[in-house]
Amino acid sequence: MSVDPIFETDFVREMARQMRALDMYGTYSGWSVEKILDPYILTRERRAGIPLIGDPDDETISRVKAFYNAIAVLIEKECKLLAVPLVHLTHEGFGRALITVGKLLAVDRTLRDVHRFGFPSLSKMNDEADKILSVALERIGQYPAVAGL
Repeated sequence: MSVDPIFETDFVREMARQMRALDMYGTYSGWSVEKILDPYILTRERRAGIPLIGDPDDETISRVKAFYNAIAVLIEKECKLLAVPLVHLTHEGFGRALITVGKLLAVDRTLRDVHRFGFPSLSKMNDEADKILSVALERIGQYPAVAGL
């Protein structure tokens, strides 16, 4: 049985680590990475089952934080500088996700409708993370003195 190459990417591995770190009760023990990351996958059918307006629950907020934590870890791995993620949300699911490196704001994303946070596939989630990561690394490369503060 061949393993899907998406499970070998740094980002998906880190996402699995982040989700396992959130698992205080050992629920994910013995679960496959695919099953752990399944809540991030919002197919058309799943998305249709989520109301257009709603407040995010604690699990969804934890998944959003894990997503940006994983990106921060990959930034640290790549540039060897401390990357600090901050996700600030209102109770209605609007807010921002920031990742700072030194005094540099490497990632600044506006978050809306967080109760519907997800991706059509793991591949799309990985692609989105790669885009965010590449922009952050480019910004760090442009302003290394600020990132090093």
